[in-house]
Amino acid sequence: MSNELPTVALAHLLEGARYEVMPTPSITEAVLEHVPPTLTVTVTAAPSKGLAATLDTSVALATAGYRVVPHLAARMVTGRAELEDVVSRLAEAGVTAVFVPGGDADPPAGDYTSALDLLQDLAALEHPFTHVGITGYPESHPSIDDDVTVQSMWDKRRYATHVVSNMTFDAEHLGTWTERVRRRGVTLPILVGVAGPVDRTKLLGVATKIGVGESLRFLRKQKSVFARIASPGFSTDRFVSRVAVLAANPALDIEGLHVFTFNQVAVIESWRRRMLDEAVSARVRPPG
Repeated sequence: MSNELPTVALAHLLEGARYEVMPTPSITEAVLEHVPPTLTVTVTAAPSKGLAATLDTSVALATAGYRVVPHLAARMVTGRAELEDVVSRLAEAGVTAVFVPGGDADPPAGDYTSALDLLQDLAALEHPFTHVGITGYPESHPSIDDDVTVQSMWDKRRYATHVVSNMTFDAEHLGTWTERVRRRGVTLPILVGVAGPVDRTKLLGVATKIGVGESLRFLRKQKSVFARIASPGFSTDRFVSRVAVLAANPALDIEGLHVFTFNQVAVIESWRRRMLDEAVSARVRPPG
């Protein structure tokens, strides 16, 4: 493989990176101040805040000109009537993409116990969503067997346009998982979930103080994963560079980065611009 290919792939990944945020009262203002409107912003859903917080933040950002992806956690939606109302509100705001995880609401709010349940009803409705994401688990799910999560992607593939992986930290393992997904016949493009390079103290504070979002609940359930992100040995720069090597292989169809910001959007955007500048410089640097 040409040394130039991963560099080109890295620049592509960084240019199109999308940011996951949690719907706190201050996040809309922070996004407006620090995130260029060329980037996509996804908004999590959590039982502790309710789906209204996700929708309010999504509509506010969409109105401000951002491409927004609300998380429609299936177990937080009471049923088809509420789903129709949600779709109507998002359509009115010009939202054209959603992400549909199962969610952690226990017990579920109503009829939907899994993402597949909601996806099937969504497909039967008139909706504006040209992009529908589903979850992938390169890191083992805390309560679901790996074979089941891969099978779940197969079951949901006909209702989706891409897979968004949960947070992952090992590029070699990511590559093996992606190859396994492709062998299973799931051909949807993959967005790789990566932890942004936030300060460890801030990360711990966010996890303790806010306690919302699928990513934070995942970290609490998987203490070993939390230890990896909080460890000085983990480097977002190094991991993303290794993802770029995988993305340079078209057979894997790794389409982009899904960056978990933990609402530290100023820090994350500064990091993305630095890495992008370095990648672009490496592409144009004359051979020595």
